[in-house]
Amino acid sequence: MMNRVNNCASRSALKTKSLSPQLNTVFSDSRSAPVRQNTRQPFTAKVQGRIVGGNALQTNGSTTLMQGAARNRKQQMVFSRSYTAPVNDMRFLLRDVWDFPSHYKKLPLSNGENVDSDFIDMVLDENAKFAENVLYPLNEGADSVGCKRIDDHTITTPPGFKEAYQQFNEGQWFGMTLPEQYGGQGLPSSLYTLLGEMNAAANWTWSMFPGLTQGAVNTLLSHGTEELKDLYLPPLVSGQWTGTMCLTEPQCGSDLGQVATKAEPNGDGTYKITGTKIFISCGDHDMVDNVLHCVLARLPGAPEGTRGISLFLVPKSKVNPDGSLVEGYNNVAVSRIEEKMGCHGSPTCEIQFEGAEGYLIGQENKGMNHMFTFINTSRLGTAIMGVALAELSWQNSLAYAKDRISMRALSGAKAPNRAADPIICHPSVRKMLLTCKAVTEGGRSMIYECAKLQDEMNEAKLAGDMAKVKAIDDRMGFLTPILKGFLTEIGTECTSIGIQVYGGHGYIQSNKQESIMRDIRIATVWEGTTQIQALDLLGRKIMLQKLKPINDHCKEIYAYCWKAALGGSGRSRWHAIQLYRKTLEWQFLTYRIAVGAAKDKEVIGMASVEYLLYSGYVSLAYHWLKMEVAAEAALKDKTKENALDEGFYQAKIETAHFYFENLLPRTAWLKQSMLAPADSVMAMPEASFSFDHSRG
Repeated sequence: MMNRVNNCASRSALKTKSLSPQLNTVFSDSRSAPVRQNTRQPFTAKVQGRIVGGNALQTNGSTTLMQGAARNRKQQMVFSRSYTAPVNDMRFLLRDVWDFPSHYKKLPLSNGENVDSDFIDMVLDENAKFAENVLYPLNEGADSVGCKRIDDHTITTPPGFKEAYQQFNEGQWFGMTLPEQYGGQGLPSSLYTLLGEMNAAANWTWSMFPGLTQGAVNTLLSHGTEELKDLYLPPLVSGQWTGTMCLTEPQCGSDLGQVATKAEPNGDGTYKITGTKIFISCGDHDMVDNVLHCVLARLPGAPEGTRGISLFLVPKSKVNPDGSLVEGYNNVAVSRIEEKMGCHGSPTCEIQFEGAEGYLIGQENKGMNHMFTFINTSRLGTAIMGVALAELSWQNSLAYAKDRISMRALSGAKAPNRAADPIICHPSVRKMLLTCKAVTEGGRSMIYECAKLQDEMNEAKLAGDMAKVKAIDDRMGFLTPILKGFLTEIGTECTSIGIQVYGGHGYIQSNKQESIMRDIRIATVWEGTTQIQALDLLGRKIMLQKLKPINDHCKEIYAYCWKAALGGSGRSRWHAIQLYRKTLEWQFLTYRIAVGAAKDKEVIGMASVEYLLYSGYVSLAYHWLKMEVAAEAALKDKTKENALDEGFYQAKIETAHFYFENLLPRTAWLKQSMLAPADSVMAMPEASFSFDHSRG
């Protein structure tokens, strides 16, 4: 069952499961340089008869810029940069902060003992090649060309998407962490999280297709019958088919209690699904032969509201028992795709189910419970989007700030041989750049914490330890709305900052900076708006559980602060004390809101958004303290293997200092706002909001 994969000559033989002949070949030339420079050989792929490599299209040996030869004259005014996967930062988190190599050794049922530092390095390096050299060059075309609806059953994706998807599947990247019995490699799920961020930053809309399929796979694994799993999971795991979730309808968005789509039993174990679903991301496309829809619908006589919703699997094309497709379509039609502000590379579909054949997933009237498996997968994916697009925006703006010269620094010329100083010399610009650095690197750590917890929960499931599964699931339930709500809000802020660093050039399409902000803007709305995440966190996760989640979480932070204060030095000791105090305040504010809510339920709604953001800033401080302590330890350990450059660790310490002095103080006004009296918001009559318009 197990094979040994021979690495390049400079490495010893790596004990691991055979991923696939294709992926082993891809892994064969990975490097082990402790400090990675962006010197990878271009990862090429055929796209519509051309060879894509780096930022150019090569045809008959001649190279033309992707913008086209006619735009060469404008290139001097274009300040966009390519994407570089931040693998040094990832390695630091994986080794120094969260110690993933030791973590994997504790996951025998997930084949974790076969994942060591060398294997992690290969995953990072090889997927970085794919993200940088295959996905990123397709990003501009995704935005400018987008998707096109040809007819009810034909949606074309942007140039190169299909070929990149085929290349991704040939390497069996998608199935790397999925169960072996369905064609996967059965490795810890956190490995796919590492790929997810790189691919999302390089080309967010392309990454949505496998991302949504991941949610469909998780839903079937958790709630599907053995028959459904055996028939539908193998082509999903291989990437042969993709999946979607179909929740929203014209009359209801987040309030799914209003779902009106009907499911009528056919008498043979199948159901006739009829209704309209809107805003269905990747609802149909030309990259695969079949799309599987997870659809919320109501059975006859079902209770009203969310208690009467069931979940069904509805394929675009029906499937024979042997896995082949039935000729024709399953009465599933795309009536339109939306024209959107951003995310042009993914088709957002309106889908008509007109008596389509579907199959019950899980139990009748438990559809909302089952669908949350998919929703939570998507919420974590959207949190990754917040970090990934903030990273891309920051990379562009940092390069621009070092190149662009304007005015002299107040403290004297920094580049006396130039007409002016680079704008990175100016404090206001540095503050913007450091904000983005603190958010992206700290947010990445927040995601890795949840990825580690997901591994532990999966291992507990495989071991049959359902008590541990529930405990970790409850913890994930507490952390998820903070990640999704906070990281998308602050990630959106960072993309706005990216435009601000560019100045007027950031508003110009050819510099690509504005397209990042257009893409990320939906993140605070997707999978439940920030306001809904906030109500979920404060109302459902904390108040309904009698404050247990926040008390448990704060207890963990207190313990770490004590450890850091006693063992740290200089700033880290002071930052540990600051975080301890801020965590005390966080816990106190929770109790104070609970007391107010006992008298007036509107207090929860008043405080919830500010409470979520406050929670995010304190959580980010916790992660920056962990990174600061790890960086200090690395600087002291002169015998450390695979150490990064000393400047890297020093930059971590300086960024932690920036965060505690400049960003954590934002909690002060959040505290004031969350404690504002309810009547300051609720007292005004609706008719008084305007005396000029909306008077009805």
